[in-house]
Amino acid sequence: LRDRGLVAFVADGSILPRQSGASDLPMAAPSGPGASPLVPFASPDSLRVEFTLPHRGKVTGLGVRAGITLVVGGGFHGKSTLLQALQMGVYNHIPSDGRELVATDPAAVTIRAEDGRSVASVDVRPFINNLPFGKGTSDFSTPDASGSTSQAANIMEALEAGARLLLIDEDTAATNFMIRDRRMMQLVAPSKEPITPFISRVRQLHSELGVSSILVVGGCGDYFDVADCVIMQENYATTDVTAEARRLAMPRPADELAAAAPAAFARIGGRVPLPASVRAGREGDRRGYEKITINGKHIIRFGDGEIDLGCVHQIAHPGQTRAIGDCLVLARDAFMDGSNTIQTILDRIEARFDSEGLDALGPGRFLGNFARPRRFEIAAALNRLRTVQFRQSAR
Repeated sequence: LRDRGLVAFVADGSILPRQSGASDLPMAAPSGPGASPLVPFASPDSLRVEFTLPHRGKVTGLGVRAGITLVVGGGFHGKSTLLQALQMGVYNHIPSDGRELVATDPAAVTIRAEDGRSVASVDVRPFINNLPFGKGTSDFSTPDASGSTSQAANIMEALEAGARLLLIDEDTAATNFMIRDRRMMQLVAPSKEPITPFISRVRQLHSELGVSSILVVGGCGDYFDVADCVIMQENYATTDVTAEARRLAMPRPADELAAAAPAAFARIGGRVPLPASVRAGREGDRRGYEKITINGKHIIRFGDGEIDLGCVHQIAHPGQTRAIGDCLVLARDAFMDGSNTIQTILDRIEARFDSEGLDALGPGRFLGNFARPRRFEIAAALNRLRTVQFRQSAR
């Protein structure tokens, strides 16, 4: 993908809908009177690209270029279905899945609001600043983040872990984080608003950091002003409406642009996790004993606490969740020395997996119920561990 300037590909003929929200099985063709047809994916001519694969020959499909891409359309027409296929396109799929030839940049991360999550020592200044009473946001912590603050932290943590593509569905995003309309800006001046909305940063993310975004947008046309490509879903059919969206885009007045212009992005990353804060021991257990269990794909019981990964959407199998819990202990014991940053720790975990496989998580135990997690979900679990503490590395 990267050699072609693409961040995602969806092959013509792919079956994107699933049987249900609780199933990974492809939707079967409905039968009976009044049943809606099952629509195989078909790319618009203007966005179609072709690859020659070693065992399938020529394959055509939608090529999503680096930059800012919007997916628009009415409700129930397939916008979120397309985004969900892209978010799982970071993995290979088994034959008959229907998404075998949906491929997404492996450094893609789904971003959403996550009310109530804990945040520890995250520099959220690119999105949250000028808090009342002069409170700083370069080392921001809270045990109970709001929707907008949690989404800002989720983005900064994903960038820290190395994300190159952000996937956002407005249905699960914080409205005040995504957009501030012009009338609200006139009533509440930008100097009085702590939140810099994502629309003011999305182009900067790409131009300064090389990070692309794919956004499902159904209710906010202001994003037409910053989009490189606009795709419409209608009855699960895909069309390119970029030209129409550009005709509808409204250039912003110079004074408004000056008021909303954000400063350069802050330095990404630099947090150092403190090993003593990563504890899986339970009160009353013997010294040195640690207990890590899982409940499905999205809950890790880590000692006396729980790590809630319910808003981390790119975990495909409980074996990954189980491995993530043990990864935190491996990271603490082998790589957290009070000076290694999160980026360095993640790099070393991946290098250990590359050289030793998942046996690195339990040498000599020969466990067969692990599946390899991505670095982004390991980082997400560490960031949601409520006992974890970080210090900022020297700037």
